[in-house]
Amino acid sequence: MDQENQTPHKRRVRYKGKYPKKFEEKYKELQPEKYQDTIQHVIQKGNTPAGMHISIMVQEILDFLQIQPGQVGFDATLGYGGHTKAMLACLKGQGHMYATDVDPEESAKTRKRLEEAGYGEDMLSIRLQNFCTIDEIAKEAGGFDFILADLGVSSMQIDNPKRGFSFKVDGPLDLRLNQEKGISAAERLDTIEREELAGMLYENSDEPYCEELAKAITDEIRRGNRIDTTTKLREIIEKTLDFLPEKEKKETVKKTCQRVFQALRIDVNQEFEVLYEFMEKLPNALRPGGRAAILTFHSGEDKLVKAALKEGYRAGIYKEYSKDVVRPSAQECVQNPRARSTKMRWAIRADE
Repeated sequence: MDQENQTPHKRRVRYKGKYPKKFEEKYKELQPEKYQDTIQHVIQKGNTPAGMHISIMVQEILDFLQIQPGQVGFDATLGYGGHTKAMLACLKGQGHMYATDVDPEESAKTRKRLEEAGYGEDMLSIRLQNFCTIDEIAKEAGGFDFILADLGVSSMQIDNPKRGFSFKVDGPLDLRLNQEKGISAAERLDTIEREELAGMLYENSDEPYCEELAKAITDEIRRGNRIDTTTKLREIIEKTLDFLPEKEKKETVKKTCQRVFQALRIDVNQEFEVLYEFMEKLPNALRPGGRAAILTFHSGEDKLVKAALKEGYRAGIYKEYSKDVVRPSAQECVQNPRARSTKMRWAIRADE
């Protein structure tokens, strides 16, 4: 065959330099089953491999839930499936688990991973729906012996530029957990009033510069300039905080970006409304003596969970609840910096 007339083989994008910066170039990290050495190296450095999520406080959760073979459980936030897999292992092939996730893209990958690990539909039922529908699933299951809700956004979503969750990389300003439903963060900003935006930034993330940022963002949109990418939003934040002293500017801009993106994410996914509904339905989803653990990642979530558990305890629905939060170990925070802000709260349903 004539070599010269052949279509040249298109090579995959290789790592540029020792460590790639672009998500698409991290092909080794995106194939953990093939490049286990690379995955371990990235984790040992205290980083999360691209397209992966390191589950937080696994041992603390299992110690509290005390899962026994034959029980029925619910993982409210399937994500990468790390917590689910650890809980399923405790069932030793007896019992069943239900799990929900609103992200069609990631839940399909997780379903495949768990099936390959031996956890098929006989052991695990995955539902593509919001975890506030816990009452419907509990009715079908006949109640749950254990429930876990990890309220954090998965690393796979944060790291993928197409999802728009991170201010560190350029991408569409989307922030939806399910991109097939609702409106994106960019669309939300298109029509928002200055006062409403300031209120959102303050209520959803305690942003100290909420007024200044709300004015800058709405002024920019009023001038006919859409804020439809993560970079555009970050640049407005940087410009607005340009008055800060040089020595504190970099760190303040970074933290402000985190808070603004968080506030928008909470808004477009209606996270507080969903969590409030879940906490209301939680007691009736638990069987007598059933245990629930909830991981929160910011003060708004934590206050809501704490208040609901305290109220349930006072009403005699829970026989015990966590008056103090459980935190990840210092060692875990070193290995996985994304664990630092985690707080675990728990409750045990009263015996009837």
